[in-house]
Amino acid sequence: MPRMRQKSDLPTRVCVTCARPFSWRRKWAKDWDQVKYCSDRCRAARPGQGPTDRQGE
Repeated sequence: MPRMRQKSDLPTRVCVTCARPFSWRRKWAKDWDQVKYCSDRCRAARPGQGPTDRQGE
């Protein structure tokens, strides 16, 4: 049986929208190189996308 990995051993990234760190998830295993956002909410509010653009605040 394979040894369990600690959460601190997983790779991390910084979300493009909220600038918070997030760690690798199993569902992103095939697409980890393309993952930029920590959640669906951040993906929907991505920078430069119309009225939800929060740069002017």
